[in-house]
Amino acid sequence: MTRRCLVLSASMGAGHDAVAAELARRLRAHGHDAHVHDVLTLLPPGSGPALRGFYRTVVRRVPALYTAIYQVFLAPPPPRPDGTALPRPDTSPLAALAERPLRHLAARLRPDVVVSTFHLAAQITGRMRERGTLRVPSAVYVTDFAVHRAWLHPGNDLYLCVSPGAAEAARTGTGRRTAAPGPVVPPAFHAVADAPPGPPPDPHRPTVLLTAGAWGVGSDLPGTARALVRHGLRPVVLCGRDEALRRRSARVPGAVALGWTDDLPALMATARLLVDNAAGQTAVQALAAGLPVVAYRPIPGHGAAGVRHMAAEGLTTTAPDLPSLLDAAARLVPDGPPRTERVTRGRALFQDDAAQLLTSLT
Repeated sequence: MTRRCLVLSASMGAGHDAVAAELARRLRAHGHDAHVHDVLTLLPPGSGPALRGFYRTVVRRVPALYTAIYQVFLAPPPPRPDGTALPRPDTSPLAALAERPLRHLAARLRPDVVVSTFHLAAQITGRMRERGTLRVPSAVYVTDFAVHRAWLHPGNDLYLCVSPGAAEAARTGTGRRTAAPGPVVPPAFHAVADAPPGPPPDPHRPTVLLTAGAWGVGSDLPGTARALVRHGLRPVVLCGRDEALRRRSARVPGAVALGWTDDLPALMATARLLVDNAAGQTAVQALAAGLPVVAYRPIPGHGAAGVRHMAAEGLTTTAPDLPSLLDAAARLVPDGPPRTERVTRGRALFQDDAAQLLTSLT
């Protein structure tokens, strides 16, 4: 039976949109209708761009402020003595402002299920389900390994998570049904791991990818690239849409600096390692592609928390300093048991098709 699915994303960086687009592609491949909508457009005029601009500025320019905001408003609540989470008041007042626009959107599209891929959307749908103003099931696909408080609302019917640890946190925080199908990435990344390796760009210098996300957020990526070159590696710096970062990185002899690219699978097919700082989409895409991931100099707030959780689940290696990063590269770049173990563990994270779980909810 064909189902209508409304997928709520958010144009905050590129990760949430990437997950929403892949969920919609899978739903359509299964014969269902899928409509993707940016939840920021449901806010009062100007509020969405202002929220995005504020977030981008504090993460890039004032990381200490974002760390404080995360700790006060988003960090997971402390547990009760019995291990369950203490309830916290709703920390998303913007959710109330978006209820009426979402109600009108749902009346127009008449979905059988609504799925949120951004935490503000999860607050909106949870409130509406709890109040009875959203009368179809609401699922949340949590894109973070560290499930912060804004993801959690007991009004939602189902939480789909990237890992078993994230699913357990969502279940503890909401008391609702959870599942851990694994990350949602396009099939092209899985195809990289399944294909025989091609010739490296430079047989004498293995390629290492350094990611800065869509916004080019990172701490001294040119310096890291310079150290990797001295270590006999070929760093490729993924600078996103930050042209200034691309120019700075391009001045490092022996390094390659790229702006925004839509061909990450091809890049990962030639690489031996990803150096990550956010535990976001690029990290899980690397796991799907059979690429080990080392976390180094994570961005503040949810990035640092996600890095810790990924490492705790045995999915990544954390490097607290430059010598640790170079040591991790020396272990994980060459073929051998450390690399094989890490690649196997990463690929095992992909357990199920989140799209099929969504349609079974209706």
